[in-house]
Amino acid sequence: MKVIQQIIALFLSWSMILAGVRDAFAYQTDPSASQPPQAARQSPEQLQQLVAPIALYPDALIAQILPAATYPEQIVEAGKWMEKHKEQTGEKLAKEVNKEHWDASVKALTQFPAVLANMNQNLAWTSELGDAYVNQQQDVTKAIQVMRQRAQVAGNLKTTAQETVATQGQTIVIQPAATDVVYVPQYDPWLVYGYPLAVFPGWYPYPGLFWDGPGVYFGLGFGVGLFGGFGWGWGNWGFDWRGGGRVIYNHNTYISNSRTIVNRSSFSANRNNFRSPQGNSDRSSDFRGRSEAPGTRSGAFSGFDRGGFARTSSSRGMSSFGGFRGGGFHGGGRR
Repeated sequence: MKVIQQIIALFLSWSMILAGVRDAFAYQTDPSASQPPQAARQSPEQLQQLVAPIALYPDALIAQILPAATYPEQIVEAGKWMEKHKEQTGEKLAKEVNKEHWDASVKALTQFPAVLANMNQNLAWTSELGDAYVNQQQDVTKAIQVMRQRAQVAGNLKTTAQETVATQGQTIVIQPAATDVVYVPQYDPWLVYGYPLAVFPGWYPYPGLFWDGPGVYFGLGFGVGLFGGFGWGWGNWGFDWRGGGRVIYNHNTYISNSRTIVNRSSFSANRNNFRSPQGNSDRSSDFRGRSEAPGTRSGAFSGFDRGGFARTSSSRGMSSFGGFRGGGFHGGGRR
Protein backbone atom coordinates (compact mmCIF):
# COMPACT_ATOMS: atom_id res chain seq x y z
CA MET A 1 0.00 0.00 0.00
CA LYS A 2 2.83 2.38 0.84
CA VAL A 3 4.41 1.79 -2.57
CA ILE A 4 1.09 2.51 -4.32
CA GLN A 5 0.73 5.79 -2.41
CA GLN A 6 4.25 6.83 -3.44
CA ILE A 7 3.48 6.06 -7.09
CA ILE A 8 0.26 8.10 -6.96
CA ALA A 9 2.08 11.02 -5.32
CA LEU A 10 4.81 10.90 -7.94
CA PHE A 11 2.23 10.81 -10.73
CA LEU A 12 0.39 13.84 -9.35
CA SER A 13 3.66 15.77 -8.98
CA TRP A 14 4.64 15.14 -12.60
CA SER A 15 1.14 16.09 -13.77
CA MET A 16 1.42 19.46 -12.03
CA ILE A 17 4.88 20.09 -13.51
CA LEU A 18 3.72 19.25 -17.03
CA ALA A 19 0.67 21.50 -16.64
CA GLY A 20 2.90 24.39 -15.56
CA VAL A 21 5.21 23.90 -18.54
CA ARG A 22 2.23 23.79 -20.91
CA ASP A 23 0.78 27.05 -19.52
CA ALA A 24 4.17 28.79 -19.67
CA PHE A 25 4.63 27.71 -23.29
CA ALA A 26 1.14 28.89 -24.17
CA TYR A 27 1.91 32.30 -22.61
CA GLN A 28 5.14 32.63 -24.57
CA THR A 29 3.49 31.71 -27.87
CA ASP A 30 0.47 33.94 -27.33
CA PRO A 31 1.25 37.14 -29.32
CA SER A 32 -0.94 39.23 -27.04
CA ALA A 33 1.09 38.23 -23.98
CA SER A 34 4.21 40.09 -25.16
CA GLN A 35 2.49 43.16 -26.57
CA PRO A 36 2.06 46.40 -24.63
CA PRO A 37 -1.46 47.68 -24.03
CA GLN A 38 -2.64 49.61 -27.07
CA ALA A 39 -3.94 53.12 -26.51
CA ALA A 40 -6.71 54.63 -28.56
CA ARG A 41 -5.56 56.80 -31.42
CA GLN A 42 -6.24 60.48 -31.06
CA SER A 43 -9.02 61.87 -33.19
CA PRO A 44 -8.46 64.54 -35.87
CA GLU A 45 -10.09 67.09 -33.56
CA GLN A 46 -7.77 66.20 -30.69
CA LEU A 47 -4.73 66.42 -32.94
CA GLN A 48 -5.84 69.78 -34.31
CA GLN A 49 -6.11 71.06 -30.75
CA LEU A 50 -2.67 69.58 -30.01
CA VAL A 51 -0.85 71.21 -32.95
CA ALA A 52 -2.65 74.56 -32.74
CA PRO A 53 0.13 76.28 -30.74
CA ILE A 54 2.79 75.51 -33.41
CA ALA A 55 0.91 75.04 -36.70
CA LEU A 56 1.72 78.59 -37.88
CA TYR A 57 5.44 78.30 -37.13
CA PRO A 58 7.98 78.06 -39.98
CA ASP A 59 8.37 74.54 -41.36
CA ALA A 60 11.95 74.04 -40.18
CA LEU A 61 11.05 75.11 -36.65
CA ILE A 62 8.24 72.57 -36.56
CA ALA A 63 10.81 70.03 -37.79
CA GLN A 64 12.81 70.72 -34.63
CA ILE A 65 9.89 70.89 -32.20
CA LEU A 66 8.27 67.56 -33.09
CA PRO A 67 11.37 65.39 -32.52
CA ALA A 68 12.37 67.37 -29.44
CA ALA A 69 8.92 66.71 -27.96
CA THR A 70 9.80 63.01 -27.90
CA TYR A 71 12.53 63.82 -25.35
CA PRO A 72 10.55 65.63 -22.63
CA GLU A 73 13.12 64.76 -19.97
CA GLN A 74 15.80 66.48 -22.05
CA ILE A 75 13.52 69.49 -22.55
CA VAL A 76 13.41 69.86 -18.77
CA GLU A 77 17.18 69.43 -18.47
CA ALA A 78 17.89 71.87 -21.29
CA GLY A 79 15.49 74.37 -19.74
CA LYS A 80 17.35 74.31 -16.45
CA TRP A 81 20.66 74.55 -18.30
CA MET A 82 19.51 77.58 -20.29
CA GLU A 83 18.40 79.32 -17.11
CA LYS A 84 21.89 78.90 -15.67
CA HIS A 85 23.56 80.05 -18.89
CA LYS A 86 21.16 82.81 -19.94
CA GLU A 87 24.02 85.31 -20.13
CA GLN A 88 25.55 83.39 -23.03
CA THR A 89 24.48 84.06 -26.62
CA GLY A 90 25.49 83.37 -30.19
CA GLU A 91 28.50 81.21 -30.97
CA LYS A 92 29.61 81.05 -27.33
CA LEU A 93 26.24 79.57 -26.40
CA ALA A 94 26.35 77.18 -29.35
CA LYS A 95 29.78 75.85 -28.35
CA GLU A 96 28.58 75.10 -24.83
CA VAL A 97 25.35 73.51 -26.05
CA ASN A 98 27.33 71.34 -28.43
CA LYS A 99 29.06 69.69 -25.47
CA GLU A 100 25.79 68.41 -23.99
CA HIS A 101 24.42 64.89 -24.49
CA TRP A 102 21.00 66.08 -25.70
CA ASP A 103 19.41 64.96 -28.93
CA ALA A 104 20.14 67.19 -31.93
CA SER A 105 16.55 68.45 -31.96
CA VAL A 106 16.78 69.63 -28.34
CA LYS A 107 20.10 71.32 -29.03
CA ALA A 108 18.51 73.05 -32.03
CA LEU A 109 15.82 74.60 -29.86
CA THR A 110 18.42 76.47 -27.82
CA GLN A 111 18.43 78.79 -30.86
CA PHE A 112 14.86 79.65 -29.82
CA PRO A 113 14.94 80.00 -26.00
CA ALA A 114 11.32 81.14 -25.76
CA VAL A 115 10.12 78.08 -27.70
CA LEU A 116 12.17 75.76 -25.50
CA ALA A 117 10.87 77.51 -22.38
CA ASN A 118 7.28 77.15 -23.57
CA MET A 119 7.73 73.41 -24.13
CA ASN A 120 9.20 73.04 -20.65
CA GLN A 121 6.43 75.10 -19.11
CA ASN A 122 3.70 73.09 -20.86
CA LEU A 123 5.32 69.71 -20.37
CA ALA A 124 2.07 67.73 -20.47
CA TRP A 125 1.33 69.18 -23.90
CA THR A 126 4.92 68.57 -25.03
CA SER A 127 4.82 64.91 -24.04
CA GLU A 128 1.50 64.34 -25.78
CA LEU A 129 2.80 66.07 -28.92
CA GLY A 130 5.84 63.80 -28.92
CA ASP A 131 3.67 60.72 -28.53
CA ALA A 132 1.44 61.78 -31.42
CA TYR A 133 4.44 62.52 -33.65
CA VAL A 134 5.92 59.05 -33.06
CA ASN A 135 2.69 57.08 -33.34
CA GLN A 136 0.48 59.16 -35.67
CA GLN A 137 2.94 61.02 -37.87
CA GLN A 138 0.74 61.33 -40.95
CA ASP A 139 -2.25 62.37 -38.86
CA VAL A 140 -0.18 65.09 -37.15
CA THR A 141 0.94 66.35 -40.57
CA LYS A 142 -2.67 66.52 -41.77
CA ALA A 143 -3.71 68.34 -38.62
CA ILE A 144 -1.05 71.02 -39.13
CA GLN A 145 -2.18 71.59 -42.71
CA VAL A 146 -5.84 71.75 -41.69
CA MET A 147 -5.05 74.44 -39.11
CA ARG A 148 -2.98 76.42 -41.59
CA GLN A 149 -5.83 76.35 -44.09
CA ARG A 150 -8.26 77.60 -41.44
CA ALA A 151 -5.90 80.41 -40.40
CA GLN A 152 -5.48 81.38 -44.05
CA VAL A 153 -9.25 81.52 -44.59
CA ALA A 154 -9.53 83.64 -41.43
CA GLY A 155 -6.99 86.09 -42.88
CA ASN A 156 -4.34 85.32 -40.27
CA LEU A 157 -1.81 83.51 -42.47
CA LYS A 158 -0.19 85.40 -45.31
CA THR A 159 3.20 86.55 -46.52
CA THR A 160 4.74 89.34 -44.46
CA ALA A 161 8.09 91.03 -44.07
CA GLN A 162 9.03 88.32 -41.59
CA GLU A 163 7.98 85.16 -43.44
CA THR A 164 6.71 83.85 -46.75
CA VAL A 165 3.59 81.73 -47.11
CA ALA A 166 3.23 79.68 -50.28
CA THR A 167 0.64 77.15 -51.44
CA GLN A 168 2.00 74.13 -53.27
CA GLY A 169 -0.95 72.03 -54.40
CA GLN A 170 -2.90 71.29 -51.22
CA THR A 171 0.08 72.10 -49.01
CA ILE A 172 0.81 75.41 -47.28
CA VAL A 173 4.53 76.05 -46.77
CA ILE A 174 5.89 78.64 -44.33
CA GLN A 175 9.49 79.87 -44.61
CA PRO A 176 11.44 82.75 -43.01
CA ALA A 177 11.79 85.80 -45.25
CA ALA A 178 15.48 86.11 -44.33
CA THR A 179 18.15 83.42 -44.21
CA ASP A 180 19.78 84.45 -40.95
CA VAL A 181 16.82 85.60 -38.86
CA VAL A 182 13.76 83.57 -37.90
CA TYR A 183 10.66 85.28 -36.51
CA VAL A 184 8.41 83.16 -34.35
CA PRO A 185 4.79 84.30 -34.74
CA GLN A 186 2.92 85.26 -31.60
CA TYR A 187 -0.76 84.34 -31.47
CA ASP A 188 -3.56 82.97 -29.36
CA PRO A 189 -3.79 79.37 -30.59
CA TRP A 190 -7.41 79.11 -29.46
CA LEU A 191 -8.61 82.18 -31.42
CA VAL A 192 -6.37 82.60 -34.47
CA TYR A 193 -8.05 79.93 -36.61
CA GLY A 194 -11.26 81.80 -37.25
CA TYR A 195 -13.40 80.28 -34.55
CA PRO A 196 -12.88 79.56 -30.84
CA LEU A 197 -10.96 76.34 -30.26
CA ALA A 198 -11.10 74.37 -27.02
CA VAL A 199 -8.03 75.14 -24.94
CA PHE A 200 -5.67 72.22 -24.39
CA PRO A 201 -6.19 71.13 -20.76
CA GLY A 202 -3.80 72.97 -18.48
CA TRP A 203 -2.26 75.13 -21.21
CA TYR A 204 -0.32 78.07 -19.81
CA PRO A 205 0.60 80.85 -22.31
CA TYR A 206 4.26 81.79 -22.35
CA PRO A 207 5.15 85.50 -22.50
CA GLY A 208 6.79 86.35 -25.80
CA LEU A 209 4.94 83.70 -27.80
CA PHE A 210 1.36 84.57 -26.94
CA TRP A 211 -0.65 87.42 -28.48
CA ASP A 212 -3.84 88.35 -26.66
CA GLY A 213 -6.17 88.75 -29.62
CA PRO A 214 -7.46 87.02 -32.77
CA GLY A 215 -4.58 88.03 -35.05
CA VAL A 216 -0.86 87.29 -35.42
CA TYR A 217 2.00 89.47 -34.22
CA PHE A 218 5.75 89.26 -34.88
CA GLY A 219 7.89 90.43 -32.02
CA LEU A 220 10.87 88.16 -31.51
CA GLY A 221 13.43 87.62 -34.21
CA PHE A 222 16.05 84.98 -33.50
CA GLY A 223 19.43 85.17 -35.20
CA VAL A 224 20.42 81.70 -36.42
CA GLY A 225 23.48 82.52 -38.52
CA LEU A 226 26.01 81.90 -35.72
CA PHE A 227 24.63 78.39 -35.18
CA GLY A 228 25.23 77.37 -38.79
CA GLY A 229 28.61 75.79 -38.12
CA PHE A 230 27.12 73.13 -35.87
CA GLY A 231 25.51 69.93 -37.12
CA TRP A 232 22.24 70.65 -35.35
CA GLY A 233 21.95 74.26 -36.55
CA TRP A 234 18.99 75.76 -38.37
CA GLY A 235 20.09 74.86 -41.89
CA ASN A 236 20.11 71.15 -41.12
CA TRP A 237 16.36 70.87 -40.58
CA GLY A 238 13.39 70.73 -42.92
CA PHE A 239 9.92 69.28 -43.31
CA ASP A 240 8.90 67.20 -46.30
CA TRP A 241 5.13 67.42 -46.60
CA ARG A 242 4.94 64.85 -49.39
CA GLY A 243 4.40 61.18 -48.59
CA GLY A 244 2.65 61.84 -45.30
CA GLY A 245 5.14 64.37 -43.99
CA ARG A 246 8.66 63.72 -42.73
CA VAL A 247 11.09 65.61 -40.55
CA ILE A 248 14.35 65.94 -42.46
CA TYR A 249 17.62 66.16 -40.54
CA ASN A 250 20.92 66.40 -42.41
CA HIS A 251 19.23 65.32 -45.66
CA ASN A 252 17.82 62.14 -44.10
CA THR A 253 14.52 61.18 -42.50
CA TYR A 254 14.74 61.82 -38.78
CA ILE A 255 13.80 58.85 -36.61
CA SER A 256 13.40 59.40 -32.88
CA ASN A 257 14.75 56.65 -30.67
CA SER A 258 13.65 58.18 -27.41
CA ARG A 259 13.23 55.71 -24.58
CA THR A 260 10.66 58.02 -23.04
CA ILE A 261 8.13 57.91 -25.87
CA VAL A 262 7.42 54.40 -27.18
CA ASN A 263 6.73 53.61 -30.82
CA ARG A 264 3.81 51.26 -30.25
CA SER A 265 3.98 49.82 -33.77
CA SER A 266 7.48 48.44 -33.24
CA PHE A 267 7.68 48.01 -29.48
CA SER A 268 10.56 45.91 -28.18
CA ALA A 269 10.62 44.46 -24.70
CA ASN A 270 14.33 45.19 -24.51
CA ARG A 271 14.21 48.97 -24.50
CA ASN A 272 17.93 49.22 -23.83
CA ASN A 273 18.43 48.56 -27.54
CA PHE A 274 17.18 52.06 -28.35
CA ARG A 275 19.89 54.41 -29.56
CA SER A 276 19.76 57.96 -30.80
CA PRO A 277 20.55 58.33 -34.51
CA GLN A 278 22.68 61.35 -33.63
CA GLY A 279 24.83 59.27 -31.30
CA ASN A 280 23.55 60.98 -28.17
CA SER A 281 22.84 58.94 -25.08
CA ASP A 282 19.27 59.19 -23.87
CA ARG A 283 19.39 59.62 -20.13
CA SER A 284 15.76 59.08 -19.35
CA SER A 285 16.03 56.82 -16.30
CA ASP A 286 13.93 59.17 -14.19
CA PHE A 287 11.00 58.82 -16.60
CA ARG A 288 11.35 55.21 -17.71
CA GLY A 289 9.03 52.44 -16.69
CA ARG A 290 6.15 54.47 -15.31
CA SER A 291 2.71 53.63 -16.59
CA GLU A 292 0.01 56.01 -17.68
CA ALA A 293 -2.56 57.09 -15.15
CA PRO A 294 -6.29 56.90 -15.88
CA GLY A 295 -7.70 59.78 -17.87
CA THR A 296 -4.83 60.27 -20.28
CA ARG A 297 -5.67 60.85 -23.92
CA SER A 298 -2.81 58.88 -25.37
CA GLY A 299 -1.05 55.76 -24.25
CA ALA A 300 2.68 55.74 -24.93
CA PHE A 301 4.75 54.85 -21.89
CA SER A 302 6.16 58.33 -21.62
CA GLY A 303 6.25 58.60 -17.86
CA PHE A 304 3.92 61.61 -17.97
CA ASP A 305 0.23 61.58 -17.12
CA ARG A 306 -0.20 63.94 -20.03
CA GLY A 307 -3.91 64.65 -20.20
CA GLY A 308 -4.57 64.07 -16.51
CA PHE A 309 -1.40 65.91 -15.54
CA ALA A 310 -2.48 68.96 -17.49
CA ARG A 311 -5.94 68.91 -16.01
CA THR A 312 -4.62 69.00 -12.46
CA SER A 313 -1.84 71.55 -12.92
CA SER A 314 -2.67 74.48 -15.14
CA SER A 315 0.51 76.36 -14.24
CA ARG A 316 3.05 73.54 -14.59
CA GLY A 317 6.57 74.74 -15.08
CA MET A 318 6.19 78.32 -13.92
CA SER A 319 9.13 77.74 -11.62
CA SER A 320 11.13 75.72 -14.15
CA PHE A 321 12.48 78.78 -15.89
CA GLY A 322 11.84 81.33 -13.20
CA GLY A 323 11.91 84.73 -14.84
CA PHE A 324 13.45 83.44 -18.06
CA ARG A 325 11.93 85.18 -21.04
CA GLY A 326 13.83 83.86 -24.01
CA GLY A 327 16.21 85.69 -26.29
CA GLY A 328 16.52 87.19 -29.72
CA PHE A 329 15.93 90.75 -30.79
CA HIS A 330 12.76 92.68 -31.37
CA GLY A 331 11.29 93.71 -34.63
CA GLY A 332 8.45 92.93 -36.97
CA GLY A 333 4.88 93.85 -36.40
CA ARG A 334 1.31 92.69 -36.47
CA ARG A 335 -0.35 91.09 -39.45
